[in-house]
Amino acid sequence: MRAIEVVFAVEWAAFWLYWLLVAFSMKRGRVPWRRELGIRAVIVVVVIVLIRSGIFRDRSLNTDVWLGGLGLVVCALGLGFAVWARMHIGRNWGTPMTQKHDPQLVTSGPYRLVRHPIYSGILLALAGTAVALSWVWLTAVVLAGTYFAYSAKVEERYLTTQFPDAYPRYKRATKMLVPFVY
Repeated sequence: MRAIEVVFAVEWAAFWLYWLLVAFSMKRGRVPWRRELGIRAVIVVVVIVLIRSGIFRDRSLNTDVWLGGLGLVVCALGLGFAVWARMHIGRNWGTPMTQKHDPQLVTSGPYRLVRHPIYSGILLALAGTAVALSWVWLTAVVLAGTYFAYSAKVEERYLTTQFPDAYPRYKRATKMLVPFVY
């Protein structure tokens, strides 16, 4: 395993460890699992098919030092953005599509830039990983992007019912995942 692969493994492991530890501080809520199980099942099936197809056995790693460095910076920025958003939303955070008891609408910090900065940060980090290590990682970007776009739409329907005046205004003023674009 090359040094850059170790750096990425440590970076992602630290991110997910942090995510797991802070998950215990969130408010109570519920995920309507029955209704939202379909997208999760489709993604699991696609991942299994991709693994069985051998696409991830291609060990042709990027050897360009500049692309490796660029990808590392992009990944770190993405993970940092997601952590900033997670810290800023505090106890209001939940797993995708969670419906919180006594929710609060957070529109400051990274939420001024995009409505779903955690998703944006993770997608940016995955893109950085693809640039640095292997373009096969773009598969993860597409799968995560599909899931996050769906989750965002479900969450936004819920937020619109919880904050019928404030959320539509916020939605019109702030892009979903990419500042100034989408």
